[in-house]
Amino acid sequence: MAFTKLAQDRPRILVVGGGYVGFTVANKIQKAIKETGGVVTVVDPNPYMTYQPFLPEVAAGSMEGRNATVSLRQHLRDSEIVGGRVTKIDHANRTATVEPIDNGQPFELTYDEIVIGAGAVTRAFPIPGLSEVAIGMKTVEEAVSVRNWVLERIEVASLLEDEDARRRALTFVVVGGGFAGIETISELEDMARAAVNRNSRLRTSDIRFIMIEAAPRIMPEVPADRAEKVVAELRARGIEVLLNTSLADATDGHLQLINMGDKSPAGEVDTDTLIWTAGVAASPMLKNTDLPLDERGRLRVGADLRVTGDDGVIEGAWGAGDNAAVPDLSGGGVGGFCVPNAQHASRQAVQLAKNLLANRRGEALGDYYHETIGVVAGLGLWKGVANFKGKTIGGPLAWLMHRGYHGTAIPTTERTVRVMATWALNQIFGRDTSSIRHQRSPRLAFQEATGTAPEKTKAHL
Repeated sequence: MAFTKLAQDRPRILVVGGGYVGFTVANKIQKAIKETGGVVTVVDPNPYMTYQPFLPEVAAGSMEGRNATVSLRQHLRDSEIVGGRVTKIDHANRTATVEPIDNGQPFELTYDEIVIGAGAVTRAFPIPGLSEVAIGMKTVEEAVSVRNWVLERIEVASLLEDEDARRRALTFVVVGGGFAGIETISELEDMARAAVNRNSRLRTSDIRFIMIEAAPRIMPEVPADRAEKVVAELRARGIEVLLNTSLADATDGHLQLINMGDKSPAGEVDTDTLIWTAGVAASPMLKNTDLPLDERGRLRVGADLRVTGDDGVIEGAWGAGDNAAVPDLSGGGVGGFCVPNAQHASRQAVQLAKNLLANRRGEALGDYYHETIGVVAGLGLWKGVANFKGKTIGGPLAWLMHRGYHGTAIPTTERTVRVMATWALNQIFGRDTSSIRHQRSPRLAFQEATGTAPEKTKAHL
């Protein structure tokens, strides 16, 4: 088996996950570990890390899906890359169980030290019909699928004579008013408007975008007055923003809404497109470990990013990112912990790498400290919002700040150049609003040719 080719006779630092934390840590330590005779092993089912802040732009066609990813093998050449998923960790015996991506026979990897950067998964609720009709916005595959689906729904709707079916196809709903949800609905509306303008059978008034948020406000990361201005801007663009509203039922795309105050009915909506961005939860894999977790299932770590239990530091175990409860020494974090976002994860990873190497040399470790100086969000082409050093900024300047920050924050110069080049080309030639049909079923053409194509089903993501 190919697994016998994995390093067996060298000290191993096992990196669980190839996202912000895993990629950055491996990139920072791989050469130093190799020079001392060890090996860094990164285990992730994907051969790339995903820069999630770019997913709304991928969904809106402002960039290609691959531009929001960074190849592990291309940039971690001194690391050992394993295409699989860690399903169990027995730290007492320094072993991890790995399940290969082809669902082959699980195998064990031994290690000397472990870095856990398994990230987070979409947090969903037991809402009837939700799992059957909704899609998240956590992966590049989801973002690409949403883009093609929205554009396809627009094209389909332009030929529908039935008004109810047409209205349903042109109704797009996003649940969750955090940064991910606001950027997603803003970018999609911007793309849909451009697509409709290129279709003589439709008018921009035909499309309907709805944002559903259970809280009384959106974007808790920005001041309340700026959040209110964003709501006003979205509504001015025709986007319906429903605050204090929750989704009670999504069966067959017939959405039933309730008021969060008195739990009374808050309306019904029929849609083919339901996008769920209402929060994240730490990777459930952590429950299959002997490492200490908090009440929310996150890895308990100290400010120096070593895993820490009731009896002190767990030697040889490190954690950071969305799957870890990292103390926020700046005092700005909710509940005293860093919020789960890319800004913290990437910076924590740099400090973790420094501490890991320092610990091996017997040197003092540093605590993770980052006082956020601001946040930026894109709301469509030339539209954005930013909060920088307490000052709120909107419009084109905020949009430029958003692109400037994220364009340089994505790991590796190679990816920055690709992203910037794509943005430049879009400014010259305009947004690409063509969809790739049947991307979710690439064998359909062959099945139709052989007479084995499946029957058509209801139109749902």
